[in-house]
Order: sequence, then C-alpha cells, then structure tokens
Amino acid sequence: MSALARYFNYLGKSVCGYDKTTSDLTQELENAGIPVHYEDLIECIPFSVKNAARDELLVIYTPAIPKEHLGLNWFLNKGVGIYKRSQVLGIISEAFTTIAVAGTHGKTTTSTIAAHLLHQSEAGCSAFLGGISVNYQTNLLLAESQNLVVEADEFDRSFLTLHPTFSIVTSTDPDHLDIYGEAKFVRQSYLDFTNKLKKGGRLLVKNGLDIIPDITVPFYTYEVISSGEKQKADFCGVIKEVADGAFVFDLLSPLGVFSNLEFAYPGRHNVENAVAALGVSLMAGASESKIRKSLANFKGVKRRFEFRVRKNNVVYIDDYAHHPRELEACISAVREIYPHRKISGVFQPHLYTRTRDFADAFAKSLDLLDEVILLEIYPARELPIEGVSSDWLLSKLKNPNRCLVQKENLLLKIKETKPEVLLTLGAGDIDRFVTPIALMLDEELY
Repeated sequence: MSALARYFNYLGKSVCGYDKTTSDLTQELENAGIPVHYEDLIECIPFSVKNAARDELLVIYTPAIPKEHLGLNWFLNKGVGIYKRSQVLGIISEAFTTIAVAGTHGKTTTSTIAAHLLHQSEAGCSAFLGGISVNYQTNLLLAESQNLVVEADEFDRSFLTLHPTFSIVTSTDPDHLDIYGEAKFVRQSYLDFTNKLKKGGRLLVKNGLDIIPDITVPFYTYEVISSGEKQKADFCGVIKEVADGAFVFDLLSPLGVFSNLEFAYPGRHNVENAVAALGVSLMAGASESKIRKSLANFKGVKRRFEFRVRKNNVVYIDDYAHHPRELEACISAVREIYPHRKISGVFQPHLYTRTRDFADAFAKSLDLLDEVILLEIYPARELPIEGVSSDWLLSKLKNPNRCLVQKENLLLKIKETKPEVLLTLGAGDIDRFVTPIALMLDEELY
C-alpha cells in the first residue's frame, strides 16, 4: 500500500490515507507530504477529498481493512471508484515486462534481491516491494526501464490480477486458511497464478513443488545443494563456503556456470531466494558482471533476518517470520551461525485463525529456541476465537524455558533474561519494540 502511495505521489497526484497504527513507514509517508490519519472517523477524511467529484477520486484499499470500516463505507456510499491494491498493481503492471514473485514465504526477500540485481544492471527495473530494501531505504524503485518487479501476494488470491512475463514460486505451504478453507485450494490458487503468464513467459519454481502450469511455457526449477550433492534442478546453487553467515556458491544454469558468487545474507533459505532472483535477472537481460557485483553488495530487507545489534556479548536479529516454516528457517539459520550460544526468541502470533490452524507446528518450531518469550496474539482484522490464545499455544511447547509476557513488560523481561542471541519474530506490531530493544542491548543497559 505504501509503495502505491509513493508511486502516485511521484506522479504528482494528491495522496492521503488511513492506517490502524503509526509506524516508521507511515511517518515517512507523512514526511513525503502524504497525510495519514489513524482513527476510523469520517471527520478525519480530508475536506478536499470529501468535496471532490467522484471521477476525481481513486480509492485503493487492502482486504485487511474490515468490511465495517466507516471510511471505506463512506466512499462506497458516495459511489467512488474503489479498487483493491492488487487490482491497481495489475493495471500498472500490464504496461511492463513484469517479474512477479509469489510464495507463502520468501517472496519479499526474493523480489527485493531480483529488483536490486536488475536495478543495478544494464537491464534496469522499477519495483513494488513488500518490504523496505536496506540498499535503497524504500519499497518503491523507479527507473527508465521496461522491467517491473512486483511481489505477488497470495492473500485473497490477489496475485491473480497480474499477467507476468516472468514468474517465481518460492513455496506453496498452506496459509490464509481463513480465506482458502483447505490446503488444496491454496495449491490451486498457485497453479492459477502460473497460468497467468503472458505468451512467451517463463516460470521458475522451487524444486519439489507440485506446481506445473497448464499452459505451455518455458518451465524451470531451482534448488540449493552443497558441494558433492547431485544436481536435480535447472538453476542450482552449489554452496562451497560458509563463514559468519556469508556464502560463496556456484550457479549452474541453462545460461551457463557462474562460479564463486558472493552473498553475505545469512541463511541457506536466502541462498535459495538468491538463486531464483539470479535466474530471472539473467533471463531478463542482466549481465554476469553486473549481477555478480550487486549480489555481493545486497544488504537485505528490513525485518527479514535484519541484524539490529551485532556485538561480542550480544546479537539481536529481527525477522518478520509469522508462519511455522518461516520460524524454523530463521531459527535454524541463526543456529548455524551461532551453534554454541543461547538463542532466545520473542514471538508475537499473528491472527487467531493462523494460530489455531498451525498451533502444533508453531510449538514445534518455537521449541527449536533455547528460550521462548510469547506475546499475546495480534488480531489484525480478526475477532477473538474461543479457546485460541497465546497461553493455549504456550501450553503446547515442550521447552521448559518459556513464558507469556504482556507488551508493557517486554523490555524488562528481556533485560532480566540477559540474552546472548535474541530474535524478535512476528508480523503484528512487534516492530514497535525493535528500536527500543536495539537501543537497550546496544547500550548494555542490562
């Protein structure tokens, strides 16, 4: 949503909006001259908007907005043109050679890597990203290029509005079962997405996913292996060295062999993301010399395995992980870097339905930590579900070093535990605590 706000502001349109809470991101929008209000009150809608003619207004909303939202219904009753975020993104992307990245996990990091590789190459690209690129400190890239990278969101089947020239599918694990109902419908939605490719388009899918398009397109798989393992995918990253979370790997591909690529972003799963991004970047016209250099200087995505404190006595990493598989990938990556240190995690479950649907898997993933601090469930758009709570989830963990903490007591609890390696995990408003935690740990106030 914020990338679209920036885009229309760049075009010279008058942009304003609503959000549930303030954040660094909404502050940046306000600093850019985009007014944001945080109360669902009709009187908060700017006077200029209320008095504008219907054909002068475009209202864009995310399905995360509840149906009873007063502001949304005011515009509906006024007869203003109202579009989902995904619909507008689909309209914009029609004019471009679009590279769409989909997946239950990995899509934000993969799309950000691909955008960085192409943006730094002779091919160039613009991009609408789902996270803030650390290299550019924004989620919107603009360039004089026909290429456009977009994050293709499976929530509410939003990605079916896109018609890409290149598509990536990173994972198809069930999620958003409040929308889909059953896992088989999640898989079908991803299959429908692959069939949205333009004629002559190309598809890149993580090896092992049961996603084969009905239409005839060049179809490739990708994977990551270690030296000595057998290659099974078309695009294959062969890890040769790992040191302090940084990787050196070879890329074996139908376009050639690219040896000794350097990638300083921790986690084997992020090497997989890089291999997918490299594949589409090469197919979209980026040269080896350019992508080699830009891959080496990729700095990551905010809230995706983001190091906030990195000192001898304490390390603090913040991650957006909110699905059991994402938690497992993040914690395993941290364990690989710090095998002999105590790893503590603060997790804020996101949505009652997701907590209910994956409670056992969440417990299994959280048990990988040495110490677990659980926050109350962040409801987002949902109302409470009887019997579903963080206390209920906590009871499913086997880890004896676990506790439930209220947000107002979080900093004190962290201070008491004296963490060696601390993770904050979740997609709710846990991000509000990231800077205070980082300041506390960096200043060694515990």
